[in-house]
Amino acid sequence: MDFRKYIHLEKFGNDEVQGIELGRIYVFPKVDGSNGCVWWGENGLRCASRNRELTTDNDNQGFMNTMIESLPYIELAKENPDYYFYGEWLVPHSLKTYREEAWRKFYIFDVQHKDSDKFMKFEDYESMLKKHNVEYITPIAVIKNGKYENFLHELNNNKFLVQDGEGVGEGIVLKNYNYQNKYGRQTWAKIITTTFKDKHIKEMGASVKEFKMIEQDIVDSKVDKHLIDKTYAKIVNECNGWNSKYIPRLLNTVYHDLVREELWDELKRLKNPTVNFNTLHHVTVLKIKEARSELF
Repeated sequence: MDFRKYIHLEKFGNDEVQGIELGRIYVFPKVDGSNGCVWWGENGLRCASRNRELTTDNDNQGFMNTMIESLPYIELAKENPDYYFYGEWLVPHSLKTYREEAWRKFYIFDVQHKDSDKFMKFEDYESMLKKHNVEYITPIAVIKNGKYENFLHELNNNKFLVQDGEGVGEGIVLKNYNYQNKYGRQTWAKIITTTFKDKHIKEMGASVKEFKMIEQDIVDSKVDKHLIDKTYAKIVNECNGWNSKYIPRLLNTVYHDLVREELWDELKRLKNPTVNFNTLHHVTVLKIKEARSELF
């Protein structure tokens, strides 16, 4: 299997990651090193930098020569030959304030099956990394329906691998494993600090923080499984059965009924809030997909 290049991280707020903050967001520290990848090939462990496969003579600042001598990473890749393991090879770059013992280690941050273009969820791959005692990056928080201010809070408290008293890390990466952008691609967002203690995150786990938006409140109040099932049954009856081509009709009908039949009462209940209708539509679609996941 040939090398597969890692995705480009998009700046939060860019068109490429519009709407990524809606849903369950895993906030990961962004480490300032050199991008790397390891996987198992026909002749053993293979390694790559961001743009090319490596050799022992051209090994990206010692990355490959370190990996081919590292039994935990060799066994990880050999036991899981269907996966790419992406991470950061921590060698000096812009940020020089990492702890001394953190340097020249490979921190895995994403795992992808070779037959898929989607990344595995953190909970689904963490156990295989723990089993082999390799280094990896854990989320510092999990945020539901976050806003920029919420992410800035995590950004300014990211001290993963950083020496005490030396400020914060390079930035954070926002991952929504259920997100696809409008071009159909899975991608992540990044927020970088203007200046360049992990406190036992692996042992304690990341706390889940929920910030309920007005639009989410409206959808949770009025779009329930009964409404979705009723709309689905009506389409099936009118069309003499179900076909995936009716999915847009289901999504649009539920949203139309929400706006036309329910919104006035919700505006009164919530005392005339400001409603972002793009967000309202997006959250409605997520609710339908969650309730009738077998249709998608």
